[in-house]
Amino acid sequence: MDRYFIKRLEHITTEYEQLIIRENEPVQPGTGIFERYKNPVLTAAHAPVFWRYDLSPETNPYFMERFGINATMNAGAIKWNGRYLLMVRVEGNDRKSFFAVAESPNGIDNFRFWDYPVIMPETEDPDVNVYDMRLTAHEDGWIYGIFCSERKDPNAPAGDLSSAVASAGIARTKDFVKWERLPDLKSEHQQRNVVLHPEFVDGKYALYTRPQDSFIEAGNGGFIGWALIDDITCAEVKAEKIINSRYYHTIKEAKNGEGPHPIKTSKGWLHLAHGVRYCAAGLRYVLYLYMTDLMEPDKLIAEPAGYFMAPEGEERVGDVSNVLFSNGWIADDNGTVYIYYASCDTRMHVAVSSVDRLVDYCFNTAPDGYRSATSVQTLTALIDRNKNFKSLEGI
Repeated sequence: MDRYFIKRLEHITTEYEQLIIRENEPVQPGTGIFERYKNPVLTAAHAPVFWRYDLSPETNPYFMERFGINATMNAGAIKWNGRYLLMVRVEGNDRKSFFAVAESPNGIDNFRFWDYPVIMPETEDPDVNVYDMRLTAHEDGWIYGIFCSERKDPNAPAGDLSSAVASAGIARTKDFVKWERLPDLKSEHQQRNVVLHPEFVDGKYALYTRPQDSFIEAGNGGFIGWALIDDITCAEVKAEKIINSRYYHTIKEAKNGEGPHPIKTSKGWLHLAHGVRYCAAGLRYVLYLYMTDLMEPDKLIAEPAGYFMAPEGEERVGDVSNVLFSNGWIADDNGTVYIYYASCDTRMHVAVSSVDRLVDYCFNTAPDGYRSATSVQTLTALIDRNKNFKSLEGI
């Protein structure tokens, strides 16, 4: 066997193993609401060597990459058989995305991809691209994955190779290997960021939706909606209620969308969402939290002002700069919450908090007053309280 081939094989496999087993550590002091972790949990380099390279010296004498991986991002998440699973959007150098499962023993490092990507069945109208799957272990016994199914806009003018149509693809599984593809969600609007509520509501399946007029522009939509579905095997939005709106001059003036399905707490349903606004650098995506009523999941009961998490440091750099996006989190039985988020459509990270901390943040952080004057009032009230707190004298 050629020495050059052997040397490259040894070098690449050694670096790969060192990357996989690298321990992660929290970044302190943080905000107190959550702790970021130092290292991304998944990058393009985490893709197995046998995905990227032909390991035969006869057919690949220079040990070149044969299947390039560009990014690992926007992963759904679930705790399954004691392991932390991410349903990762893997994007190849060819710009096509596909799903692959990566698992970890502790949720913060040592993530390894399963040997094969997900073989997702196609519908009669095949998807051009699939991505951003939300996972829900529903009380009906199935694990559902709802994802964006993208196709070229059939009404695009001749020569327009960018216009697209988005719909919500629906599939279900019991083992993450074999998937049953159900018909795409029927809706009068384009739908992205659709999420299945984990429980029946009034005997029906409940969806968090994000109707919008076109693939990119929200138009008259771009809000987080709520829809009850009679039959998940032939899902159709017949009526839609907006439960979380966008507002002028806020973090979500352009668009907002549900992240993973909400976490059930004693004080209500805890939601993670993304907000989008325009800025000089383009679209800025940040994450925020809100809560809805325990018995009426479509009723907003708390929403802190501003963002919960925004890009920092190297998180600002990547294929699509200034973006954080999350569609996966895991709440352990002990109350620990693992928040999986992507930065700049490039890599996956983890932040760790707890149910108690996140609920406290939601109920005890002031809501948005929508004016500079109300922000000053909120800050002044906090300063006044602190001035009267004698134990802080001298700080």
